[in-house]
Amino acid sequence: MPDQKRLFLLDAYALIFRGYYALIKNPRINSKGMDTSAIMGFMNSLFDVIKREKPDHLAVAFDKGGSVERTEMFEEYKANRDETPDAIRIAIPYIQQILNAMKIPVVELEGYEADDLIGTLAKQAEKEDYKVFMVTPDKDFGQLVSENIFMYRPARMGNGIEIWGIPEVQKRFGVERPEQVIDYLGMMGDASDNIPGLPGVGDKTAKKFLEQFESMEGLLANTDKLKGKMKEKVEENAELGRLSRKLAEIKIDCEVTFNADDFEMCEPDAEKVQQIFEELEFRRLKEQFLKIFSGETETVTQVTSTPTAKQQAKVAGSGQFTLFGGNPSEAAATIKDINSRQTITEVPHFYQTVKEGLSIKLFMEKLMQQKSVCFDTETTSLNPLEAELVGIAFSWEAKKGFYIPIPEDKVTALGILEELRPFFESEAIEKIGQNLKYDIKVMKNYGIEVKGKLFDTMLAHYLINPDMRHNMDVLAETYLNYTPVSITELIGKKGKNQLSMRQVPLEKQTEYASEDADITLQLAQQFRPELLEAKTEELFESIEIPLLRVLADMETEGINLDEDFLKELSTVLDVDIKNLEQKIYKAAGEEFNIASPKQLGEILFDKLKLVDKPKKTKTGQYSTAEDVLSYLAKNHEIIKNVLDYRGLAKLKSTYVDALPEQVETKTKRVHTDYMQTVAATGRLSSNNPNLQNIPIRTERGRQVRKAFIPRDENYTLLAADYSQIELRIIAALSEEDTMIEAFKNGEDIHASTASKVFNVPIDEVTREQRSNAKTVNFGIIYGVSAFGLSNQTDLTRAESKELIETYYKTYPKLRNYMGEQVDFARDNGYVQTVLGRRRYLKDINGSNAVVRGAAERNAVNAPIQGSAADIIKIAMINIHKKLSEGNYKTKMLLQVHDELVFDAYKPELEDVKNMIKIEMENAYTLAVPLDVEVGIGDNWLEAH
Repeated sequence: MPDQKRLFLLDAYALIFRGYYALIKNPRINSKGMDTSAIMGFMNSLFDVIKREKPDHLAVAFDKGGSVERTEMFEEYKANRDETPDAIRIAIPYIQQILNAMKIPVVELEGYEADDLIGTLAKQAEKEDYKVFMVTPDKDFGQLVSENIFMYRPARMGNGIEIWGIPEVQKRFGVERPEQVIDYLGMMGDASDNIPGLPGVGDKTAKKFLEQFESMEGLLANTDKLKGKMKEKVEENAELGRLSRKLAEIKIDCEVTFNADDFEMCEPDAEKVQQIFEELEFRRLKEQFLKIFSGETETVTQVTSTPTAKQQAKVAGSGQFTLFGGNPSEAAATIKDINSRQTITEVPHFYQTVKEGLSIKLFMEKLMQQKSVCFDTETTSLNPLEAELVGIAFSWEAKKGFYIPIPEDKVTALGILEELRPFFESEAIEKIGQNLKYDIKVMKNYGIEVKGKLFDTMLAHYLINPDMRHNMDVLAETYLNYTPVSITELIGKKGKNQLSMRQVPLEKQTEYASEDADITLQLAQQFRPELLEAKTEELFESIEIPLLRVLADMETEGINLDEDFLKELSTVLDVDIKNLEQKIYKAAGEEFNIASPKQLGEILFDKLKLVDKPKKTKTGQYSTAEDVLSYLAKNHEIIKNVLDYRGLAKLKSTYVDALPEQVETKTKRVHTDYMQTVAATGRLSSNNPNLQNIPIRTERGRQVRKAFIPRDENYTLLAADYSQIELRIIAALSEEDTMIEAFKNGEDIHASTASKVFNVPIDEVTREQRSNAKTVNFGIIYGVSAFGLSNQTDLTRAESKELIETYYKTYPKLRNYMGEQVDFARDNGYVQTVLGRRRYLKDINGSNAVVRGAAERNAVNAPIQGSAADIIKIAMINIHKKLSEGNYKTKMLLQVHDELVFDAYKPELEDVKNMIKIEMENAYTLAVPLDVEVGIGDNWLEAH
């Protein structure tokens, strides 16, 4: 008997929205400023299904004009939904173009929803003996499940694929038959579709009613068996219940027809698909497409082919397009990489190896005549402290490059570098590079300082388009329409078989390295005018480039770590965690896995019933997310203990146990890596280890800072911290006189605010009033709401609302400034810091209220955060210069938010202490004085 055929029906909008919101915090923006997150999210889901399941038949269903029938029944149906985000509206035509090019049927019908089209097609295909998989995260499809129809819920946030057959639907909805899901949804309603349901009926009650009465009609016919308020509510709302059931029912009789031939997977128009991907700047998706359709893709276990109830479908039969088991070489001949971009094979170029001896001397004569040269190091490691030089490439003219190999033998290597020293230390020759900080650190290991003007293409692009990626391959493809040779082509993929750069033949090293230098040179030529156009050239030359040198020195310096102290702290944390565990088990009345959201949710909300209507995730599991639990912590000791337990467990694994592993063997110090091109606000990011996220609000979190210690007994740690810099900036930028005066008079700004808002003399302000004023002061620029404020304080929502209104009345210019910032962003598409750093806000005029609201909040806080970042960068540059020029032994080690940490040489302490304070306070002149607190100590905690 032949294997049973399988049909996959994708719910387009559900997958598109899901993909878009999954990337909402880190949207994918291309060089044209287009948000491609929705397209990328959908394509990832589609490719995952094709790669994983190798379906015989597949189609994608779209809504078109919404459900006319449901809206006629109930005008408010889906009326609560925000406007579709612009990024999604723009995405739809592209997605349909891609599907057409892939020859995948698009099913849509005016006046019908995708649910109804999928329902109709699924039931038709089932009659033709197909296994049908409805690909959607939407639980409502549970009503259509049968022995041959399954829900296929895509992977999300670390959770794997879920396939719901009859047993899964029975368990999730508490029903005997999947059709009862309609009654379940009718009874409890559906907030996302604005289906009202029966008042007072939630998940548990709906399940109880179904067990007792089997259906909505069964319930309505037996209301005499109900008691009290519930009887009254159900009887009064019987018609609303019937209407809700009708609204929730997916139609299975639409005017669409399942035609096996039309829905059969077939060979795509590969050229057309690749053209669209190139236009959208989808490099990885294009590679994925080629792998999947040319038979290269790795084998993925078919989820639908295992023999459980939820995974019964058989492996597809042969005789399909090669994706499904044909000859890969035939497929490769059919599906070729069609690339409009040029590569090293098509572009005439002159890349030459320069060998030691006379060649280097002749090369140096030519090199020293140049005004601007791009150089790129090839090394044995991504860690600059361990990396050995394999070679250096140079380019000063497009399509020309020279490569000097550096041998492993240290003496010979140093001899060659000595010959190159005049170039690197020449003040007259500009040095161009991509991520020059790395190259500068590598050269420093060999005793060579890179002097002269610098131009870093990665930093330049960050200022031109902060929301895009900045790696060289992406920049080359986007701006030069050129695909460079991939490093994996040379050394292979990560793993034990990966080669070292030294093992690559010299000819290939030369081509690869020279191409990198050549392309970086061309990108620099492209970016110079763009920096001028964006009016960020001054910021680039006076802040980001000088800071690059400062960070290179700080990273090379590193900081001393007390490993013994961390071992002791780890033991203490074990005891703390054990104690919390016991408290939680005692309150729960049983032992369970506290780290399991599922088990924790069941304990808190099923067993202990701490909340009447607990929040659930989309998978129907109780939500135990941080924000949900934080809201409940003040009323429930067990939840407070759970949050403490999580905090300590994370502290232990992320810092206490991990930091000693990150001590560099060569230097015996910890060397964090500062990234200038990650945060769109201009703030620095810290990585390997991330020292900016050490929690300092808890006693144990603060203890971690104790582990950072001075170099030796001749040094002490010095920490200099801007006091309330963001509040000072907002006071100055908004020209809020009352706030400016308070700062000028050296008043406690939170007490001053409390005095004005609560209308009491400043010396009568209570601790609680000051605390509430402080929460509003810091929250206001992030658009804190009454709900948010009531969560963070002991105030009710009404009191919070009143406090925020009083705050705005007290500081009217502040509110005006916030409105002006939003208006400026609407008119210009960006906001900027005091130094002209731009934050582009593409959604500021968007139609979706949620997305637009986020852009409006960014319009207010980005100039504040960004200005604070700019100011501390200026201070770092000026202090570094003073320390260098004065030949001080004191070194700047860390930057964490508004704080700088130094290894201060004790004999220099008074000098450097004053100098650091003066430089930080005078880094930028505002209408409000900047105030810096300086502390010293035998560890970072003491100094802070």
